[in-house]
Amino acid sequence: MSSHETVHTVTERIRQRSAATRGAYLQQLESHARRDRGAARLGCANVAHAFAAMPGSDKLRVVAQKAPNIGIVTSYNDMLSAHAPLASYPGLIKDEARRCGATAQVAGGVPAMCDGVTQGTPGMELSLFSRDVIAMATAVALSHDVFDAALMLGVCDKIVPGLLVGALQFGYLPTVFVPAGPMTSGLSNSAKAKVREQAAQGLVGRGELLQAEMAAYHSPGTCTFYGTANSNQMLLEAMGLHVPGTAFVNPGHALREELTREAARTVLGSAGAPCPPIGRVVDERAIVNAMVALLATGGSTNHLIHWVAVARAAGIVIDWDDFSALSAAVPLLARVYPNGSADVNRFQAAGGPGYVIRELLDAGLMHEDVLTVRPGGIREYTRVPEGDAGQRLRWADVGASRDDSVLRPAADPFSATGGLKLLSGNLGRSVIKVSAVPRDHHVVEAPARVFASQGELLQAFQAGELERDVVCVVRWQGPRANGMPELHKLTPPLAVLQGKGHKVALVTDGRMSGASGKVPAAIHASPEAHAGGPLARVRDGDPIRLDAVAGTLDVLIDAAEWQARQPAAMPPGLHEDNAHGWGRELFAGFRRNALSAEEGACTWL
Repeated sequence: MSSHETVHTVTERIRQRSAATRGAYLQQLESHARRDRGAARLGCANVAHAFAAMPGSDKLRVVAQKAPNIGIVTSYNDMLSAHAPLASYPGLIKDEARRCGATAQVAGGVPAMCDGVTQGTPGMELSLFSRDVIAMATAVALSHDVFDAALMLGVCDKIVPGLLVGALQFGYLPTVFVPAGPMTSGLSNSAKAKVREQAAQGLVGRGELLQAEMAAYHSPGTCTFYGTANSNQMLLEAMGLHVPGTAFVNPGHALREELTREAARTVLGSAGAPCPPIGRVVDERAIVNAMVALLATGGSTNHLIHWVAVARAAGIVIDWDDFSALSAAVPLLARVYPNGSADVNRFQAAGGPGYVIRELLDAGLMHEDVLTVRPGGIREYTRVPEGDAGQRLRWADVGASRDDSVLRPAADPFSATGGLKLLSGNLGRSVIKVSAVPRDHHVVEAPARVFASQGELLQAFQAGELERDVVCVVRWQGPRANGMPELHKLTPPLAVLQGKGHKVALVTDGRMSGASGKVPAAIHASPEAHAGGPLARVRDGDPIRLDAVAGTLDVLIDAAEWQARQPAAMPPGLHEDNAHGWGRELFAGFRRNALSAEEGACTWL
């Protein structure tokens, strides 16, 4: 089917805008691809060091028999539920590689931090920049340059974008991403949110809150809400970088081991055709497919930062105007918490990524003429894996939605437009996740209350100072100010105020979690206040209008007065606090060099 006019137009303007940078990237990719393979190209001492720890039979394969060698980059640690299942993966991959006449080595590990652990703490200020650390660690792992293919083991928020940015620096290598899947369903996300709101009001104590949280987050696997981690997996399926249908199979499921083995077979090209290099797979069409899938599922706002960075790593330049144009044309096909009550396990049971991709392809809203890691192209990703442990996988048609409260066809969507919206006005440019916000709260006009930190807002809430219509402005939260932490701790108190009938909104140059909820939040405001952005001019009492229908965000004062107003400076004490403790000293260069949120908050450009 021919592509939708908007999808075609956006793709073409991205292609034209990126012609020079993409051309330079592909030229570098080709120059690396023409070299001899590593074991033949490197000196004898280099080769001996690279394979010294290998079993003798593997040494024979990779050196004398010139067998392919897979580099494994893993985010395994046993503290974080999403990454703990990865412990056994290298052994499975090495065994499968040997069965295929190849070898595999763990090339390196990357850090994996959890925003759920660091939320609301100083450690959260390292979170966004950990993406670039992961990208650099991936590059260090692959820099040994003895690999013929690569497998990326990771799942969560910054880990997948970081692995992808790093892998694209070695774009000549066939590369497949290998997830671990979500934990099984525990306490529902809506019940968890209710207890959090009760705790914010002092109606329940720490014991009851802790019991609820531990019932929600209870076992190995990714969190079950549709936040950044699970949005990552949807986007990787839409880009054809997974084994098809692997995203949301639970750890311990009979399919999980075989899907991991299939990843090794796929990257070696034993699935029926050579696996193409990742730098060729990730082109402007693949990036647009990811953007469309994000919008169609009401995915995480964090990807308006991360996928800008991913695209740049492949020489492709996208911006929020591209997201906005696509959002106006892409229907919302999924209702998954926080933009619905279902968790990702119900989403998977209803049809999951395969259903979404099929509907988008059939509607002309995704490019079908793309490379993927599989020989059957993106249509393979409209099917779901089946089989028992020890049996070769098979795939079946996804069929109709098995729960139309969770998934609907493109012809009868939940909404005619996507889940994210660009806001612009005299307060700069920002984004809002409209899919989770009730329609009667899409427009908020109220006086501003300005805060220098999320802690200040929480104190004002506890003191009863916000019991009214209010637009809470939390500034000095951008990449250069303090690393752009998520402010998800603000969701429960603001939801309480909204539940009492007040018109409430949040405006910030910081981030919200991919689980940002029912309170309208204009986030990622660019330019940030610390870089002289307009949030630095806002004062208490200024009337602010957030209009998610019209796509505007403005302070409603005289234009001449607004332009004449001197921007506030970041409080010296706050600036000093942001620079010290919890390892923040080591990230001073990141804060100094970070680009704006709309430019991906990249620190390497």
